[in-house]
Amino acid sequence: MAEQPKKKVVNVEAPSAKTTQNSAGGAGTASGAPTASKAPKRERVDPAWTPTPEAKAQAGKLRLISWILWALAIAGEAFAIFWVLKQITVNMWLLIGLIVVIGALALIAAQLWKKANRLDPASERDKVRFFVQNQLGAIMTIVAFLPLIILVFLNKNMDGKQKGIAGGIAIAVMIAVGLLAADYTPPSVEQYANEQATVVHLTGEDKVTWTKSGKVFHLCETAKAVNLESKDGQIFSGPVAAAHEAGKDRLTKQLKQEMEQCGFDLALLDTLPDEQAAAVDVTPEDQNTEDAPAEDEAPTETEAP
Repeated sequence: MAEQPKKKVVNVEAPSAKTTQNSAGGAGTASGAPTASKAPKRERVDPAWTPTPEAKAQAGKLRLISWILWALAIAGEAFAIFWVLKQITVNMWLLIGLIVVIGALALIAAQLWKKANRLDPASERDKVRFFVQNQLGAIMTIVAFLPLIILVFLNKNMDGKQKGIAGGIAIAVMIAVGLLAADYTPPSVEQYANEQATVVHLTGEDKVTWTKSGKVFHLCETAKAVNLESKDGQIFSGPVAAAHEAGKDRLTKQLKQEMEQCGFDLALLDTLPDEQAAAVDVTPEDQNTEDAPAEDEAPTETEAP
């Protein structure tokens, strides 16, 4: 029998996200958790996922703010190019200050954009849009810096030392912000849909758990990883869409361990449709490997790292 959670459980209201499947995929019933005998045997599924109206609206606001910040960054770049660099004696402190401000604006905009993408992700089916939407922060950082860097080194009013200092700082800031702005694990509609279908298939309902400090979400309140100590001592419970709205990146990869800890039928892992199994990395190797996010590791001091 699974142990009772040690933390206070906070139920998050289920948002009105829609998920559909073109063929039978979930094995749950209203009476409780599914069993392997009720589950389909690796049938092809094509789940579709749409964000909740609340999530889509919030994503729209974040994207609008991002565009405003990028516009301000490019305006700062234009001011540096068409006024600061045009002076006979270039004000180095003003130029360096503008470089720092442009970098800060670009970084904040990129972080807000990535947050919006987790609320309203793109589809992997459109490769170009998927790449641009998820890497727009890095792209806009280059736009906000590269013309300025080129014109700094071509400027006739600056000596070699000044060009080296200003150009070097601009290059360093552009690289640092670009690396932070890039999305190395971009979300997708397909990922969210497969995660939701997987959770329903394994547990019988669209319900997962997570903590404020963790990066992934889990199958139940009694999963060991979600019960590690944290500052607020709370476990949040709700649908997959709510977990993503709370900033959680993905479903845990410790599915085998959590199926045992939650009291679900392990045989259900073998009945996952191939596309869902591939999407959540359900393989013997992954089932026996510790999850990468810090929340799934042993706690240190008073909070999970």
